[in-house]
Amino acid sequence: MSYGYTGKILRVNLTSKKIEIETPDDNFYRSYMGGSNIGLYYLLNELKPNIDPLSPDNIIVISSSIVTGTPSPGFSRFNVAAKSPLTGCFGEGQAGGFFGPELKFSGYDAVVIKGKAKSPCYIYIKDEKVKIKDAKGLWGKDTKETQNIIRKENNDSKIRVLVIGKGAENLVRYACITTDLNHAVGRNGIGAVMGSKNLKAVAVRGSTKVNIKDMGIIREANKYFREHQEKNEPTVNLKVYGTAGFTKGNNMDGQLPSFNFQTGYFKDAENLYAEKFASDAFIRKEGCYGCPVKCKKIAKTDGKFTNDPDFGSPEYETITSFGSNCGISDMEAVIYANELCNKYTIDSISTGSAISFAMECFENEVLTKKDTDGLNLRFGNAEAMIEMIEKIVNREGLGDILANGVKIAAEKIGKGAERYAMHVKGQSLPYHEPRAKAMLGFAYAFSPIGADHTLVDHDPLFDFNAPQVFLDEIKTFGLLDKLESTSMGEKKVRMFCYLQNRCSFLDCLCLCYYAFSPAYIFKMKNVVDIISAVTGWGISLWEIMKIGEKRINMAKCFNAREGIDIKDDVLPDRIYEPLESGARKGDKLDRVEFKYSQMLYYRMRNWDSRAIPTKAKLHELDLGWVIGNLEACGVELSL
Repeated sequence: MSYGYTGKILRVNLTSKKIEIETPDDNFYRSYMGGSNIGLYYLLNELKPNIDPLSPDNIIVISSSIVTGTPSPGFSRFNVAAKSPLTGCFGEGQAGGFFGPELKFSGYDAVVIKGKAKSPCYIYIKDEKVKIKDAKGLWGKDTKETQNIIRKENNDSKIRVLVIGKGAENLVRYACITTDLNHAVGRNGIGAVMGSKNLKAVAVRGSTKVNIKDMGIIREANKYFREHQEKNEPTVNLKVYGTAGFTKGNNMDGQLPSFNFQTGYFKDAENLYAEKFASDAFIRKEGCYGCPVKCKKIAKTDGKFTNDPDFGSPEYETITSFGSNCGISDMEAVIYANELCNKYTIDSISTGSAISFAMECFENEVLTKKDTDGLNLRFGNAEAMIEMIEKIVNREGLGDILANGVKIAAEKIGKGAERYAMHVKGQSLPYHEPRAKAMLGFAYAFSPIGADHTLVDHDPLFDFNAPQVFLDEIKTFGLLDKLESTSMGEKKVRMFCYLQNRCSFLDCLCLCYYAFSPAYIFKMKNVVDIISAVTGWGISLWEIMKIGEKRINMAKCFNAREGIDIKDDVLPDRIYEPLESGARKGDKLDRVEFKYSQMLYYRMRNWDSRAIPTKAKLHELDLGWVIGNLEACGVELSL
C-alpha cells in the first residue's frame, strides 16, 4: 500500500477529448516526490523543444506532492508548470489554499493537459470521475462569476476551482491563475497557456483523505506548531498583518523598491504600512488548508476605489508593486489594483512592473501622451495606474504593448527604453532589493524561471544582526558562519548553493515557506520526521536536499534545449548603480565581483562555462535519461 500519494496521474487531451490514467510505480514518486519535479519530468519527456508556448503543443502539468493534503500546517500548496510565454524558459508557479489537497482527495496526484479545445471548456474532477464540460458561457467572465457558476452548475458549493479571467483569455504574457479568488499561481504567465488552450478552469471535488503511515507523529507535529505559534515572532506578525508586515521594515532599512527600483526608500510609504491596512481596511482573516495562522488578510474600502473583499487584500509584493514602485501612497488604489489582478488573472508583480516601467519612460519623454492615449502616466498618479491595468487586461493601446512584459515592451518602444526594464530572462524583478541582499541577486540572475524571490532564503536571516536561532537552524547543512547581507565571497556562494537546494525541495514537496523557513516554526528535523511519517519511507535530510538539487538541474536542462544559457543569467544594469536615497543610499552590487561569484557558482554546481549541467552531474543525480534528451535537441554536453 502506498502512503501519501494516490499513485494515479490524470492525462487529458483537450483536442481529442481523450482521458487516461497513468499509474507510476513507487520509485517514480520517491525519485521526484512531486510539485516542480513532476512538472519537469513530463515537460522534458514529452514537450518538443522550441515550440511556441501559446500553441496547442505546450503542456500544462498541475501537480501535488507525496505530502500534499497532510492535515498539518504548510502542506496545502500545488504546482503548475508549462513552457513560459513570458520568458521562453521552464515556467511554473505555486499557490496555497485548498485546491492542492482537494486534487489529492479526488484521487489524483497530478493532471497532465495537452492540446487545445475547439471552444471554451473546463475540466471537472469528482472522486476520480472526469468530464470535459462546456464553458462557452463562462468565457469573458471574471473569476468570481466563473467560480460561482461552476459550483451552482454542479450543485456543490465546496468545489475548488482553478480559474482564469480576461487577462489570461487575452493572452497577457504574465497572466496568472487563481483559486479561491485570492490564491494566485502568479508568475511565468501560466494563465496565458490555459487561455491559449481554451481552458477556462479545472474544478475538483474529492472525498478520500490522504493515507498516512504514522498519524501519531503528525499529531505531535501539529501540537508542536500550536504550542510555538505564539512564541515565534515572525509567525505572530503573519497572524496579525500577513506579508504586508514586511513593508515598514524594508522601507526603514532602505530596501523598499520605489520609483521603478531607482531607490529603496519611499517617503510616503507610511500610508502603505500594514498598521494602516489593519486599522483602516482589514475585516477578516483567511488561510490555507490545515493552517491556523490565517495570514491572508481580507480588506474592504468604501472610498473612491471601492473593492469587493472576496478578492482579498494585497500581499507585500502587490503593495510594493502598485504602491512605492509606482510612487503611489493611496492604499485604496493599491487594494483595488489587487482586486483587478485577481479578478482578471494577471500577475500583480509583473503588472505593476510594466506600469512603473512605462511611468519612468513617460517621465523621461520616451513615451508621451500620444502613446498613452492622453494618460498623464507619471509616478504617483493612482488613477492612471488603475486605467492602465484595464488597458493591459484588454490589450488596448499602450496596454497591448505592456501586456507582453517589460522586456518585449522595451524592445517595441525603443529609444533607450531597455534601460528602464527591470527583469531577468523577461520576468520582472520581485520587490526585494538585490543591492541589499547579494544572495537574492544570485537567485534573480541564475534562476531558470526568471527573477523570483522564493528561490533562496534572504540574506538578512543570516547576517550579524539576525537572531542566532536562524543560524543554528542551517548548521545542519554545515553552514556555520554569519555573513554580511551584501557580501558576495566564496562562503556566500556556498551558502547560496545549499539554501537554494533547500528552497528547491520546498517547491518539489509543495511546502509553504512560512511554515518551513528557518525564521518560522517547523525546523528541518520536523520536515524529515513528517515526510517519513506520511510515507513510511525513512527519509533523510540528504535525500530531500538532493531532490531539490535535481529540480535545479532539470530546469537548467529544459532551458538548454531552448537555447538559454549563461548569456541570459544577467541582472539589469541598474542593480550595479547606487541606490539614490534612504538608509542604503549609495549601495550597489559590484559587477566584477558578481561575475566572479557567478563563475564560482557554476563550478560548485558542476556546470560548464555555459551554465549547463555536465554529464557527470546528471548521472550523479540519477538523471542520465536527460542526456539523450538534450543531445537529440543538438545540445552538446561536457563530461
